[in-house]
Amino acid sequence: MDRRRLIIIGAAGRDFHNFNVRYRQDASVEVVAFTAAQIPDIDGRNYPAELAGPLYPQGIPIYAESELPRLIRDLNVLECVFSYSDVTYAHVMALSAIVNAAGASFSLLGPRETQIKSTKPLIAVCAVRTGSGKSQTSRKIVQMLMAKGYKVVAIRHPMPYGDLRKQKIQRFATVEDLARHHCTIEEMEEYEPHIVRGNVIYSGVDYEAILRQAEQEADVILWDGGNNDFSFYVPDLLITIADPLRAGHELSYYPGEASLRMADAIVINKIDSAGPEEIQKLRENIERLNPKAMVIDAASPLRVDKPELIRGKRVLCIEDGPTLTHGMMRLGAGVVAARKYQASEIVDPRPYVVGKLAETFRIYPGIGPLLPAMGYGAEQISDLEKTIDATDCDSVVIATPIDLSRVVKIKKPTARVEYELQEIGKPDLEDLLAGFIAQHL
Repeated sequence: MDRRRLIIIGAAGRDFHNFNVRYRQDASVEVVAFTAAQIPDIDGRNYPAELAGPLYPQGIPIYAESELPRLIRDLNVLECVFSYSDVTYAHVMALSAIVNAAGASFSLLGPRETQIKSTKPLIAVCAVRTGSGKSQTSRKIVQMLMAKGYKVVAIRHPMPYGDLRKQKIQRFATVEDLARHHCTIEEMEEYEPHIVRGNVIYSGVDYEAILRQAEQEADVILWDGGNNDFSFYVPDLLITIADPLRAGHELSYYPGEASLRMADAIVINKIDSAGPEEIQKLRENIERLNPKAMVIDAASPLRVDKPELIRGKRVLCIEDGPTLTHGMMRLGAGVVAARKYQASEIVDPRPYVVGKLAETFRIYPGIGPLLPAMGYGAEQISDLEKTIDATDCDSVVIATPIDLSRVVKIKKPTARVEYELQEIGKPDLEDLLAGFIAQHL
């Protein structure tokens, strides 16, 4: 029997998961390639045979997404499966046009074919866009459940940018584990806040194997989602975070709208930063798409450790990288803090950027006068250090989820901005979790 030849269009995460759960053991299909986008330097690798299984003794090559037309032609591909997140509907359909024009079919996989069922109660936290506030919501839920005596293990959406063989299952319980697994800045930003609060977090490549191991030490599993993707696991409770600072994006970015429509509860975050018109627009869209969901209002209040380093100073604001790049946020907690504490100027870093950072600004020209904390590898971290050092400013405002000065050598005075989820009024997360606990624990 001739196997149906497929390409999985991805970004080193959802693509590998879709392959593992849908195609790895399907002898009627041959996945001849992955393509990669969004993350720098992840093409040119190979999905290893050890993870790909016996149908793929040579593994599966990973190419740049720009090569799709050639690959479809040269490899006689019949279907391309789109498998990454946080992109506009226009982006998805433009890719479908490229695929169709090359002669292949274009498809999307849904939850029924890609979600894995846990043996333990499972809460999934997803969002309509990158940077909406998933991680702070996840951390608060974990802390609330731990305070009630439950053992909670978090599992994070994948970020396998290194040696895929070694990243099959990653368990993080101490800060030392971050170094042992050679984590990038992006990975540390997600894992470290969990670790320092005393709970374990898993990540990796093979998410069924990860789940089965995590279940051995958990009363509750918490899926801490990535981008605006839907959960890899069947949720017993699905919480979706919506962002009024980007009101309307919940209707135009894939697959965030799906997460909004499926949600049991929707958190409208950043009410303290958004305008009333934006908040009302978001409420109306939620009511239209998912009127049965519990809606929780929330804010993200800031804490600054050294406000004197902001007031009256010329400051460089460093923000979470993915939120500024494919998340397309035009400001973050650093800018909000700089304005609140009356910085004399927010310094534009673009005249000073070097190397990989200069490339990031070319790819994402809308970032503006902010510095994304890009750190997918040693070269990017070095370029980040050089850019900070060269920027003509009085002090640096760090608004990343970790203390960046622990990873990057910063010679200038630094002020760190932290933020946590704060519900406003009722219903709140306590009400939501009370129902979950009564039903599942």
